[in-house]
Amino acid sequence: MTESASPAGTSAKVKAPAETPMLRQYRAIKAQVPDAILFYRMGDFYEMFFEDAEIAARVLEIALTTRDKHKAEKVPMCGVPVHAAEGYLTRLVQAGYRVAVCEQVEDPAAAKGLVRREVVRVLTPGLLTTEGGVPATANNFVAAVRPGAGEAPWGLACLDLSTGEFRVTELAGRAEAADELYRLEPAEILVPEDEDGFPAEVRRVLPSLFVSTRPPEWFEARRGVRLLTAHFGVLSLDGFGVSGLEAGVGAAGALFSYVEETQKGDLSHIRALRPYHLSEYLRLDEATKRNLELVANGLDGGRRGTLLEVLDFTVTSMGGRLLRHWILYPLTDLAAIEGRHAAVAALLEAPAARADLRARLRRVADLERLVARVSLGTASGRDLVALKKSLREVPGIRDAVAETAASAPLLADLLGGLDPLEDLVAVLDAALREDCPLQLREGRLIREGYNAELDELMAIQRDGRAFIAGVEAAERERTGIPSLKVGFNKVFGYYIEVGKAHAAKVPGHYVRKQTLVAAERYITPELKDVEAKILTAQERRLALEYELFQELRRRVAGEGPRIQETARALARLDVLAGLTEAADRHGYVRPRVNAGDAIDIRDGRHPVVERAVEPGTFVPNDVRLDDTGARLLILTGPNMAGKSTILRQTALIVLMAQMGSFVPAAEAEIGVVDRLFSRVGATDYLARGQSTFMVEMSETANILHNATPRSLVILDEIGRGTSTYDGLAIAWAVAEYLAEKDGRGVKTLFATHYHELTELAAQRPKVRNLHVAVREWEHRIVFLHRLLEGATNRSYGIQVAALAGVPGGVIARAREILANIERDELNVWGEPRIAKTRREAKAPGVQMALPLFPDGESALRRELLALDVNQMTPLEALQRLAELQARARKGG
Repeated sequence: MTESASPAGTSAKVKAPAETPMLRQYRAIKAQVPDAILFYRMGDFYEMFFEDAEIAARVLEIALTTRDKHKAEKVPMCGVPVHAAEGYLTRLVQAGYRVAVCEQVEDPAAAKGLVRREVVRVLTPGLLTTEGGVPATANNFVAAVRPGAGEAPWGLACLDLSTGEFRVTELAGRAEAADELYRLEPAEILVPEDEDGFPAEVRRVLPSLFVSTRPPEWFEARRGVRLLTAHFGVLSLDGFGVSGLEAGVGAAGALFSYVEETQKGDLSHIRALRPYHLSEYLRLDEATKRNLELVANGLDGGRRGTLLEVLDFTVTSMGGRLLRHWILYPLTDLAAIEGRHAAVAALLEAPAARADLRARLRRVADLERLVARVSLGTASGRDLVALKKSLREVPGIRDAVAETAASAPLLADLLGGLDPLEDLVAVLDAALREDCPLQLREGRLIREGYNAELDELMAIQRDGRAFIAGVEAAERERTGIPSLKVGFNKVFGYYIEVGKAHAAKVPGHYVRKQTLVAAERYITPELKDVEAKILTAQERRLALEYELFQELRRRVAGEGPRIQETARALARLDVLAGLTEAADRHGYVRPRVNAGDAIDIRDGRHPVVERAVEPGTFVPNDVRLDDTGARLLILTGPNMAGKSTILRQTALIVLMAQMGSFVPAAEAEIGVVDRLFSRVGATDYLARGQSTFMVEMSETANILHNATPRSLVILDEIGRGTSTYDGLAIAWAVAEYLAEKDGRGVKTLFATHYHELTELAAQRPKVRNLHVAVREWEHRIVFLHRLLEGATNRSYGIQVAALAGVPGGVIARAREILANIERDELNVWGEPRIAKTRREAKAPGVQMALPLFPDGESALRRELLALDVNQMTPLEALQRLAELQARARKGG
């Protein structure tokens, strides 16, 4: 549920008949956040009232009760304990609700009248930072979009509040903006209030997207500059490289303002605005990301059966997120690609160092999110202990990397970014107990020896009687009264009792409080101090531990930039070591990536499919595309033979090479590709209100408009969503267009069942026919999965149907019908006799249609189709063509 669809129950319109001061305060605060469910702090519980309570009780499955039960008109209410609130908050937000957290902002004991309360943060799907509330190995982005008018660029900014990652870019128009959102998959987008159509369009692909709106003036560039320079403490944003990105800065300013408004706290972990440009990356549209199943499969949207699953040998959450980013944003810069390949090669040559590195990385917590929680003031004692333990691993990690850094400049750079922060580790080690509880108000956070006052309180708590006995012994010695004793009663607490025989020795500063028959009772300021310490030791200890912990948390927040730099280096090391592990285990090789035009893959394999079949059974294949040989490869062959696998594996090998991974092949040379397009599959997107054919044609149109000579296109069965003749015509025209586009053509793999398309190879010099081999025996086929030169003129559909278990009678009938069609067998009325054994003859004289071909023309057609032009020399072809032409002139 989004803001635009927030339930009416999130507003406090119901007024209690006899409104108490507390309910008046509640309603005043609720009016500030009418579109959110209000978590209203009352002691150890967060309470919800009216329709908020009804919604929360239903979603959270908790009891709904009422306030003022004795009154006729009752106020619905429900509540959750403060110590368990994060889980409940997360559930509400993940159900699509905006939630406002209202805290007591003054000490109830010191308050005069009603405790003052304020909303301290507002949570939405894009603003979650709780552990368990956001995926560990994927970013949780909130994105802001500033639409461009006419030809003006669109601005897009995205922020992961849980890590502080803040990026900005500009896009050429609506379609590019939508594609980038599909690649980012944000949990929430922020758009101007007057922008209605775009969010609805994006939500057809991302149906769970939460939409928030703010006034259009929030998206003005000048406002963005003012807000961001103030936050970063700079005079200009030029140092961040965003000069000229007016639309992008406008979006970034609106996004930061939105986060600042909702979080109402320290955002110091957001330390930079990082621009990026689509030209820096291999561009992937939504269809390609989906068709290639890069990070989500087409079955249930999970990661099983995806490229991410195959390559993910990362051992930290930070590395998992970064690997996902590398897959979705492959590089186009040769030096950067080579740098990653060199790092993987170096780690591959040092298995012992790599094993040590990975073992140490396994013990590293999610430093990026720890720093964010520290800055936001939500980090627990356990978080700081995890931070300390993680930083302790950095020296060992540096040693492991140092063994390989000499042969890989990237590893040397990362080595320089590893700061062990020994000073911070020493402080945390001295201050924090290893067994910190999850809740900060429970105590047991700080070690003994760290703070003298806390040590005294701990000692008092541990042995109050012994402490009083020590006071008693000290007073006896100081006064010389051997019978002096310290006692306690409920009337005036601790007292000093002295027998009347020693009255003359009582010091002048003793204050007499009670006279007994044989003794006097006194108090002293010092004794009252001791009493206060004893009686309030627990309360004071808990408060002091919390104060000391907050001081530690602020100290850690101040070291945020150093921790974040180390975290980034650790994440990159984790990804590189993981890619090395994948290369080692799966037998991948280092590709040669260059500025040339060729894609030359020898014995290429599909990285996902080969993991799903029996080891050693996957059949590898060669593919070559270049500017001098073939720009467009037409693949024919039956279903299940492996055409789609070859298409996808070629695209995936290119993508893997440009993301910095080794690839599944014997050899691979990859000329850098600027865009990757995929039109594969026939999924019906009913939720988008589009048919299979409309989706197919929309994706094809996108390819034809945007593919360049440096792009790679894979097409599977274009035109099958419509009639045979229309489909063939479209497929031919598309293939022809791609073969000639921009005078060079686009590198394309085109799989088809339209065997007529193979004739393009005879007409276009840069079109080449390949087919996937099968062997036929006794009406059955064996799939060889081997790609061979030349075309095939059969689809083997009936044989495939038999393999699929279609009943034998149906298969036999299909063979009969196919034979009739192939003979162009016509009856006397000009009808194909495809059903001659099932239909009764029509009455003579009723002519249904004219024959499509005279008998002679039909024979000529059959002979033409039977020619194997790939096996003929040019001279033989011309001679045969002349013979057929002469026969046609004679009428057959």
